[in-house]
Amino acid sequence: MSYKANFRVWRGDAAGGELRDFTVEVNDGEVVLDIIHRLQATQASDLAVRWNCKAGKCGSCSAEVNGRPRLLCMTRMSVFDEDEVITVTPLRTFPVIRDLVTDVSFNYTKAREIPSFTPPPELAPGEYRMQQVDVERSQEFRKCIECFLCQNTCHVVRDHEENKEHFAGPRYLMRIAELEMHPLDVADRREAAQSEHGLGYCNITKCCSEVCPENIHITDNALIPMKERVADKRYDPLVWLGTNLFRRGKK
Repeated sequence: MSYKANFRVWRGDAAGGELRDFTVEVNDGEVVLDIIHRLQATQASDLAVRWNCKAGKCGSCSAEVNGRPRLLCMTRMSVFDEDEVITVTPLRTFPVIRDLVTDVSFNYTKAREIPSFTPPPELAPGEYRMQQVDVERSQEFRKCIECFLCQNTCHVVRDHEENKEHFAGPRYLMRIAELEMHPLDVADRREAAQSEHGLGYCNITKCCSEVCPENIHITDNALIPMKERVADKRYDPLVWLGTNLFRRGKK
């Protein structure tokens, strides 16, 4: 069974653009990305949209549907009423290249700023040993498909362009937390998380967790624990004393 759906799709580039109205056929079981592809095939052959796997695993087709950051390939048409006008716009936080495609290079810049996994120097590759319980703690964060929906919805950069220089965003603060919690990572990432990557900007509204297509509990399991570790390092007198005694003993 099919019906005609009313779509409003943003068309334009970095110089500007507008929402344009389209009426497109919808079939049972389809997702928004199917409709965008049909729109390309039948009415707007020059419509730009980024996509790859169409299985919710590559993170390429991120956009905003009726104002909510979503993966186009995981947003089923059945969640909308048949007479509803569906608005599809590019991610608001990042510069538009053309139509629904945005420049997300900000995220890769932030990724390069984070020091990589730092194992104990006395262990060679192949000698790493960990308990399964330790592996499971950070395994959740490994589900990230880097769709950047959490980066897009975070109001710290969404509403304040000036913060981008100093704020890594939830995806990469989660990466720092993953490494900090790793049982074989010997780098102390707490001070850098606060002073270099902007952990203090996060006020734990949980908007990043709400839009994550992998249902990662970014705020509860990564950002809040990281904030607690930073607070312990900076303000807990016992932690300070233990850290300094340990450091003194290694000299």
